[in-house]
Amino acid sequence: MFEFLCDTNTPVEAAVRSRFDGAVVDRDGFRGELTLTVRKDRLIEIMNFLKGDPAMQFDLLSDVTSVDWPERDERFDVVYHLTSTVLKQWVVIKCRVKEGESCPSVVKIWRGADWMEREVFDLMGIPFHGHPDLRRIVTPDDWEGHPLRKEYPLGREEIAFTHNVKTLKPRPVIISPDYKDAY
Repeated sequence: MFEFLCDTNTPVEAAVRSRFDGAVVDRDGFRGELTLTVRKDRLIEIMNFLKGDPAMQFDLLSDVTSVDWPERDERFDVVYHLTSTVLKQWVVIKCRVKEGESCPSVVKIWRGADWMEREVFDLMGIPFHGHPDLRRIVTPDDWEGHPLRKEYPLGREEIAFTHNVKTLKPRPVIISPDYKDAY
């Protein structure tokens, strides 16, 4: 299906490049998955096009994640995995974000981005401007730092096993009455 990912442009890439001149700053194709890195200031336009254009129909945002590159000036990649369930095609869109800058929120385009963007904010510290409820979702509200950043200190709490603890104290399992009949 994706034999065209070698040297030539894909239909998705060609459409994005022709409609948004200069917005694609990098491209990659690996094992049938096209990845386009786009300028952050054009992200919302491109995402609206990918979802709304009849030739694209990327109706499913399956994931929003990020990558930390501390040695780069634009330290973070915010990564969006899109699927067209109608046309059975996939694309990954990335945009680069500097430390202290925000990324545009795609919640108005895909409502499911809400919690995914909150997770990226919580674990990597990348704010999303235009997000309706940007607050921590994984760590407690008073947590300091962002645990998935590469400079975050690696703490260590040894897990209790029979070889490193003399006596394991059993803890009672308490099942809430609400969940008592769940199984």
